[in-house]
Amino acid sequence: MAQDHLPQSAHGRPSPRTALERLATGADRAARITHTEHLPPRVGRHASWPASIRPEVVAAIAAAGIDRPWEHQARAAEHASRGESVVVATGTASGKSLGYLAPVLSALLDGADAPGAGGRGATALYLAPTKALAADQRRAVSALAAPLGTAIRPAVYDGDTPVEEREWVRQYATYVLTNPDMLHRGILPGHARWSSFLRHLRYVVIDECHTYRGVFGSHVAQVLRRLRRVCARYGAEPVFLLASATAADPAQAATRLTGVQVAEVTEDASPRGELAFALWEPPLTQLSGEHGAPVRRTATAEAAELLTDLVLQGVRTVSFVRSRRGAELVAVIAQERLAEIDPSLPARVAAYRGGYLPEERRALERDLHSGRLLGLASTSALELGVDISGLDAVILAGYPGTRASLWQQAGRAGRSGQGALAVMVGRDDPLDTYLVHHPEAIFEQPVESTVLDPDNPYVLAPHLCAAAAELPLTEDDLALFGPEAPALVDRLEQRGMLRRRATGWYWTRRERAADLTDIRGEGGKPVQVVESSTGRLLGTVDASSAHTAVHEGAVHLHQGRTYLVERLDLDDGVALVVRTDPPYSTMARDTTAIRVLSTDVEEPWGEARIHFGSVEVTHQVVSYLRRRLLTGEVLGETKLDLPPRTLRTRAVWWTVTDDQLDAAGIHPEELPGALHAAEHASIGLLPLFATCDRWDIGGVSVPLHADTGLPTVFVYDGHPGGAGFAERAFHTARTWLTATREAIAACECEFGCPSCVQSPKCGNGNDPLDKAAAVRLLTGLLSTSPATTDTAPEDAGSGDHDAPGRRSEDEAGGAASGGSAERDGDPAGPGGSAQGRPSDDAGGEGGGGVG
Repeated sequence: MAQDHLPQSAHGRPSPRTALERLATGADRAARITHTEHLPPRVGRHASWPASIRPEVVAAIAAAGIDRPWEHQARAAEHASRGESVVVATGTASGKSLGYLAPVLSALLDGADAPGAGGRGATALYLAPTKALAADQRRAVSALAAPLGTAIRPAVYDGDTPVEEREWVRQYATYVLTNPDMLHRGILPGHARWSSFLRHLRYVVIDECHTYRGVFGSHVAQVLRRLRRVCARYGAEPVFLLASATAADPAQAATRLTGVQVAEVTEDASPRGELAFALWEPPLTQLSGEHGAPVRRTATAEAAELLTDLVLQGVRTVSFVRSRRGAELVAVIAQERLAEIDPSLPARVAAYRGGYLPEERRALERDLHSGRLLGLASTSALELGVDISGLDAVILAGYPGTRASLWQQAGRAGRSGQGALAVMVGRDDPLDTYLVHHPEAIFEQPVESTVLDPDNPYVLAPHLCAAAAELPLTEDDLALFGPEAPALVDRLEQRGMLRRRATGWYWTRRERAADLTDIRGEGGKPVQVVESSTGRLLGTVDASSAHTAVHEGAVHLHQGRTYLVERLDLDDGVALVVRTDPPYSTMARDTTAIRVLSTDVEEPWGEARIHFGSVEVTHQVVSYLRRRLLTGEVLGETKLDLPPRTLRTRAVWWTVTDDQLDAAGIHPEELPGALHAAEHASIGLLPLFATCDRWDIGGVSVPLHADTGLPTVFVYDGHPGGAGFAERAFHTARTWLTATREAIAACECEFGCPSCVQSPKCGNGNDPLDKAAAVRLLTGLLSTSPATTDTAPEDAGSGDHDAPGRRSEDEAGGAASGGSAERDGDPAGPGGSAQGRPSDDAGGEGGGGVG
């Protein structure tokens, strides 16, 4: 080991300021830092545990080195002990888990001591959005509860749990750790086998609840309503304890998620070390991109270089990357550079992402936790509260989509109270470019509100079917599921999905009702990636990603090795690959058509009009490009024969008249490029105004749309039935489109570039685009818009388009990972499943079958 590169102790590692100064040393390095924010350290404030917390629990916590809780921990425990549901929304590493663990462990001890407990006593359920977090929490609970005896029996129950262990968990575990997927597909459908556990259920812990947003959050909200209904059947009414990153209106969001009234604890009383947070813009290269646009160095390459430098300083670092392929590339590039310096160092760096086999993920988690790994390139799979204490620095390869995620990722370093460094590397993208030059949009703005809509009929309908399969639905049950439930039940009955009898509505089909929907919106069973020569399973790809990530001819990366897809079998869900090293990457291309179904509301902006309503989007992957690895040069295009997919969703769209175009000086030949450029930039900026990122939404621009009869720009939710993003865009349209215009106008390029109007996921290859005309178009549109303050809501022509749900394989030009949205048209219909941005560590049935 190179001792000069790797100090032996934390005391030998550089301070955040020193580490940043070293990163900024060298030719033009300092100029890449556009802003540095220094967040000062904070002193913690202690309190005392409520009297309701058992002395044995207080003693166990003290034995773990915590003599007194922070104020927010004690307040949360007080709410829980009084039987009040509560959400703790404080910063990363503020000890939220202890705030709910203290009352949970006390309740489990009380239950074990109660007469007639029958050996089971009180129980608690823990829900995490990822398997990794649940496994990490089990380790923490086991360590904390070790002095408390056999009354505390924690166990993980997820798709990786061996079949032989599942019966023991059902019969004997008192603290079951799982994920919403397993609750939806395994526990609730088999509730009779869980009756003793559910009958004694006192608490339901929902960790990282801010991640339950959009369509995924809406599905989880209905799963929780089904859980409450089944618990009531067994005489239980559990209290909900939620933990969240800092969020706007956490109590309101938690109440909407659970359906019960939730109190909030938001004042963070924990200490915090100094955080140095730098915004970093990669330099321009000598290369020219599409249509001669200037090209910046990729965020992938820049993040890999920074990761290498920090590892050489002995700084323990995680680099968060937007895509699976990007995470692999950052790790590979860093390993290659480190190998040139010290042959022992590459083994200290690895990639971590969803799609790995369970044993691969667990090994990486152990190595990171133990400190064997010094650098890690990860997708958002490690964004959440997995204990990776001892980290010194975090690199964000691109804005993660929301301020909540940004602070969650940045907070992964400095978890033991020491100082930390965070660097956000801007991608060549309108939003990232805007943010690195407008730091106030990050550091002076509150985090976003959580957007979810449990009443979305495309979400609600399959859960009504699942609920009826669990227990017959009654009239009294319908209020639990929301105001849309009665009408939907009638439609499900008409479709033959439910049958009404004297005691309620019953599920009528042979198939499992829980299999009607994938709550993560991933479009069904994952596609297995199999090495054709050996039959070895390499990993999985979300079904919604298959058309773009593992189509025939696609380049696929797995743990630093490159494979070429020989065949994609959508029916069997298998992609056969062969090991190879082609000198190119691949990127899918597609077409989109959009049709207006209905308009809910519209608003005149002078002669222009802005609308919000329902649309039908038809999307088809038609070909893929091969691009040279180093330059991005297009080497060729190959046609594909893949089926189209249809999505019914919600959209915001605006139209302009011929007179307005004349006034803006936009000639007919400029119009397609003006609309297309405005569409791209508006999609890129919407995440500042709605809790989404670019990959949750899509867009289409049409010079003459058949339904409107005018030039029209659409921005739509990439999820069946909508996710609330387009509605938020409608209600903030003036500020949203003003920021869009400013971002385009402020860019220093001449004709348009990835920093302003080019999109990494454009199905038309960013052609045509007209930057100057887009600025004139938006100026004219905004000059006639109402001057009133935007208000957020209380709770078939084809054209140029920017499809949703496909995550750019980070600027390396790789095969896109993610998928477009798809759903059969009728929300009460039996088929179809939501598709959208994939989770990087989906839970659910994994490799173990239904519990």
